[in-house]
Amino acid sequence: MTENERPPICFYYGNGRLVELAEYPRVVLQPDFYSSAELAYLTERGVQTLGYLSLSEDQGPPAEWQRSERNPDWGGSFVHVGHPQWVEHVVGQARAAMAAGFSGLFMDTLNVELTYPEDVPHLLTLVAAIRTEAKPGYLLANRGFGMLPRLAELVDGLVFESFSARWTDEGYAPWPPDVLEFHAQIAEQLLQLQLDLYALDYADTPGLTDFAVRRARQFGMRCVVSDRALSRV
Repeated sequence: MTENERPPICFYYGNGRLVELAEYPRVVLQPDFYSSAELAYLTERGVQTLGYLSLSEDQGPPAEWQRSERNPDWGGSFVHVGHPQWVEHVVGQARAAMAAGFSGLFMDTLNVELTYPEDVPHLLTLVAAIRTEAKPGYLLANRGFGMLPRLAELVDGLVFESFSARWTDEGYAPWPPDVLEFHAQIAEQLLQLQLDLYALDYADTPGLTDFAVRRARQFGMRCVVSDRALSRV
């Protein structure tokens, strides 16, 4: 990817900006921010629109599927992924997004193997249900390494968020060498999968951006670099 070439996908969690978004082949958007007419505008211009879904965290009001623990970074409640009403809630969101005109779905918060490993089987079941709702649309997963290789049979692409660079309380920075090496080992395994592979990194300087893009390319991933709020187009 050259310096002036647009990435093959845009993660944008704001609203509007349709003209700029239309320049990308694929975009990830918040479903509540876009009307069916706006999605049709993008689709008519050859853009594949993916609606955001959170599968293991809930930003909504108190509900019986929520755990008492919250995500310290974003404040959402962790959930019991296998709770029948949570499953119904998420599948309903997927169905509504596809009915509104999205071309597919982007599944986030899949790293339950790090927090509640007992929920991994439930999460796979939920992904399979979303796959059914999304057909024949495009399904993109963020990480979810604890569900591999089964996950690879259910999705079309995979995002390695924070592969090389991250945001911290002090600003944006590369991962320390031991984490970079661990991520490299995972990336080498991902190359064995028949999936579209992307890296999503966070940076605010040309040097850190270039580091992330070059490193992702070494592992067969197309790199997207944004800010913490995913507000860049």
